Amino acid sequence: MSTPDPKPSLEELDAKLAAYKAQQTTEKAHQEEHYSQANLAWRMVTEMVAGLGIGFGIGYGLDALFGTTPFLMIVFTLLGIGAGINVMLRTAKETQPGQAAAAAAEQAQAAKEDSSVK
Repeated sequence: MSTPDPKPSLEELDAKLAAYKAQQTTEKAHQEEHYSQANLAWRMVTEMVAGLGIGFGIGYGLDALFGTTPFLMIVFTLLGIGAGINVMLRTAKETQPGQAAAAAAEQAQAAKEDSSVK
């Protein structure tokens, strides 16, 4: 008894799997990902603390290197705070369009429900 050639059925299965995967995967840009408010707040806090810490570290290191005790540490700490605020503002601007669209959709849904109740 001869067994049927499995190659055509494997190719058929491979084509079906590829079509299914293509249908299921949707690429999202980083800005289109959904962030909860808590995730966004922690992200901003982390960015602020990182800017402050990096500025402090650079200033402290340069002060130790050059012997200018508090001067460079204060300058770079202030620069780090400024950089942290800048990154926080950029993050807020990045997430603002998505939040505005979600709020508009929520208002439209509420208006639709109100009109259907009356």
